[in-house]
Amino acid sequence: MSLMDGWTKKRNGMGEQQAPDRMAAGEPLDEELRQALVNFRLSVHAWSDAELSRPRTIAHGVQRRSWRLAASVALGCTLVAGSVSGGFYERHQRHEAARIAAEARAAEQQKLVAAEKARQDEEDLLAKVDSDVSRETPSAMEPLAQLMAEDEVQR
Repeated sequence: MSLMDGWTKKRNGMGEQQAPDRMAAGEPLDEELRQALVNFRLSVHAWSDAELSRPRTIAHGVQRRSWRLAASVALGCTLVAGSVSGGFYERHQRHEAARIAAEARAAEQQKLVAAEKARQDEEDLLAKVDSDVSRETPSAMEPLAQLMAEDEVQR
């Protein structure tokens, strides 16, 4: 029993097969129409079975992600390269700043050493001038002072 047959029997409560448009009019189906419906039903079932049993292939659509993948990889590489080069640049700047600071300290030390040497030279010069100026006896009377010193030693 077909689906149509079961439907018509349930609807009408009759055992005869009737078409839905003729059921409203109460007319019985003629044999030719009934045979056409049966053939249509059989062809639909055959077509469904053929479609279900045929091998299916998955159709791959054109992938438009390939440029996205390439762009994301390129962007990622650019980001990594930028980060690494930024790190190297930062490290280089720190080394340069440390080198400049060390050179400045060395120059300051040299200035301090030179200033200390100049101060020492000035002190030596002042001490020499002081010793030259502050003699006990003038240089003209030096021989006389030596005689007196020898005289005191002999006594």
